[in-house]
Amino acid sequence: MSELPEGWINIPLKDVLKSFQSGFASGEKDVQGGLKHLRMNNIGVDGKLNLNLIRSVPASLASERHYLNKGDILFCTTNSAKLVGKCALFNLDGQFAFSNHLTKLTTNDAIHPQLLLHYLWLLWKQGEFDDKCKHWVNQSTLPKEKLLETEVLLPPLNEQCRIVAKLEKLLSRVDTAQARLSTIPSILKRFRQSVLTAACSGRLTVDWRKRDEVSAELPSGWSSSSLRLLVRTLDQGWSPRCELEPSPSPKIWGVIKTTAVQQLEFLEGENKRLPEHLKPRPDLELRGGDLLITRAGPRARAGVCCLVLSVRPRLMICDKVYRFRVDERTIMPQFLVLALNTPAMTEHIDTLKTGISDSGVNLTQEKFLDLSIALPPVTEQQEIVRRVEALFRTADALEARYLKAKEHVDKLAQSILNKAFKGELMPTEAELARHEGRDYEPASALLERIRQERSQPQTTAKPTRKLTPKPIRRTGKKKDNSTGSLF
Repeated sequence: MSELPEGWINIPLKDVLKSFQSGFASGEKDVQGGLKHLRMNNIGVDGKLNLNLIRSVPASLASERHYLNKGDILFCTTNSAKLVGKCALFNLDGQFAFSNHLTKLTTNDAIHPQLLLHYLWLLWKQGEFDDKCKHWVNQSTLPKEKLLETEVLLPPLNEQCRIVAKLEKLLSRVDTAQARLSTIPSILKRFRQSVLTAACSGRLTVDWRKRDEVSAELPSGWSSSSLRLLVRTLDQGWSPRCELEPSPSPKIWGVIKTTAVQQLEFLEGENKRLPEHLKPRPDLELRGGDLLITRAGPRARAGVCCLVLSVRPRLMICDKVYRFRVDERTIMPQFLVLALNTPAMTEHIDTLKTGISDSGVNLTQEKFLDLSIALPPVTEQQEIVRRVEALFRTADALEARYLKAKEHVDKLAQSILNKAFKGELMPTEAELARHEGRDYEPASALLERIRQERSQPQTTAKPTRKLTPKPIRRTGKKKDNSTGSLF
C-alpha cells in the first residue's frame, strides 16, 4: 500500500505473533471420545470453522503445544495452491488439536486477533500467497519464513477495536444476504421440476383442453405407450483412445465425453479429439434432433438425458451414451426429453440401474426401451413444449439475476475489508484525537512499548532447585527449532 493512514505502520507478521506452531498428522481412524482434530476442510472459505465431518484422534498423539486456545488463528500452509492461505479464528469451547496442513498463529498484545484474521483472509482472496508457495504436482506449501515475512497493517490499538466491531456488523449483514441468496437455486430447481411434472401429467395444458380439472387417470386424448414403440433407432457409441484435448474445429473429428450430456442440456465442447491414425465412424455422428442418455457410470451420472438441438459437424457419440431417434409423427423429441426428465421418471430410471456399487452402474437397452410414456396428441405436445420453454425462460432470467447478485455479494466482503484497511471505513484514531483535542498512541509506539515490556526481566523470583547433571548425548542430529515460541 503506497500511503498508510496516519498512525498506522506496515510490519512483518512475526512482529505481532507470540508463537507459531505447526500441527501433526494422524493416520488413525476416527476414535470415539478422542481428541477433536481440526483439518483443512474444517475451515470454510468464509473464514469460519465448520465442524462437519470432524475427526477425533487419540489424545496421546498430541503434545501441549498442539492444543488450541480461543483467539488462535488457524492458517492453511499446505494444500492445493488455491487453498493455501485459507484461515479461521478458533473460538470454540473444549479441547481441540489441528493437523499438519495447518499452522497455529498466536498473537501478542500488539494486534486484535480478529483484525489479523480479516487481513490474512483479504491477502488470501487477493492471491498474495500464490508466488510465495513452493509447488509440486498436486500440492503447494507456504514456507514458514515466507509466512512470517508477510507484511501486515497495524493500526493504533483503539482503532483496531473499532474496526473489528464495524467489520463484524457489516460482514454479518453480508452473511445474511448470502444465506438468503443460497436458497434461490433450490427454489428454481423445484420450480423447474414442478413445471415438468405438470407438463407431462396434463395439468399444464388443462385450460388448453378446456377442462375444469384433471382426473387421476390419463387426460382426455392421451394414451400410454412403451418407449420401444416410439423409438426408430437406438445406437451405442464408440470410445477409442483419444487425445486429451478437445477437437479444435468442425473439420477435425471428435468423440463426446459423458459430461457432454447434462440434464436437458447438451455441451458440445465436452469432447476429445480423435487421433489422426483412427478412421472416424460417420454413422455415429451427431445431428440436431438426436436424443442422448448416459447408459453407464456413477449412479448420479447414469440415466441423464438431453436433446441435441444443434451441433457442429464431426462429433461422434461415445460408448457410454445411447443415441435414439423417434418417429416424429407420433412424438416430438422436445416433448420426450421433458417426459424423461420429470422427477417421477428419473426416480423410476434410477431403480432400473444395475451394478455392484454406486460408483459404477449400467442402464440396459431392454429396461430403457420398456419405459412407459404418457403420450398426448402431437398438437398438445406442441403446446406443452411452448409453455415449458416460456416458463423455463422465466426461470433462466431469474437465475441470471441471482448469479449477478451472488457475484456482487461475494465481492462485497472483500470490498468492505479493502476499505477497512485503507482507513476509509470510519474516522481514524489520529482524526478522532485531533477532533477531541487529545493525544493517542500510534501503532509504532504501541509496538515499541510491547517490545520493551517483553524484553524486561521477570520480577517474580523463581524457587531454585538442585539439578542433577545429565551426561551429554551426541547423536549428530541438530535440534529442530522450527516450531514453538518465536522469542
